[in-house]
Amino acid sequence: MNVVTDDMPFIALIDDDGHSAHLLTRMLTANGSPQVIHADSAEAGEAFLLECLSDIEREWPGLVIVDLKAHSGANLEFVTRHQTLLRQKGIPLAVMMQTTDRADRQAMQDAGAAAVFFRQAELEAYRREAAAIVSFWARNQRLDAVGM
Repeated sequence: MNVVTDDMPFIALIDDDGHSAHLLTRMLTANGSPQVIHADSAEAGEAFLLECLSDIEREWPGLVIVDLKAHSGANLEFVTRHQTLLRQKGIPLAVMMQTTDRADRQAMQDAGAAAVFFRQAELEAYRREAAAIVSFWARNQRLDAVGM
């Protein structure tokens, strides 16, 4: 996991696949995202979020993205466990998952995900998805986070 410095805005990425995390980070930053801080497991992500959000002097993430592949329900479990805390802090929680039907996407949103994005096999489609994530992050920024 990287260390946040200088109280700069950042996106927290909780992804248990290092290659996937590296690719998404590259795509996000290429589309203008702030720094991406990666946690490599649900447990590491949970520990990072609890530590980070318990310190009111520290910069909090502007977005948390969860992309867990440990088992089919890993994303849903994480969203269910942490959405209340993140919502209280005003931090949107997004999920990155395999393309699925409307019912699975709705289950994520019902559990508390603010947005659901899909992994894409085709490079241009993946770039568009990353651009959509950055756009979502930008639209959901707290005014105090951008100096207003």
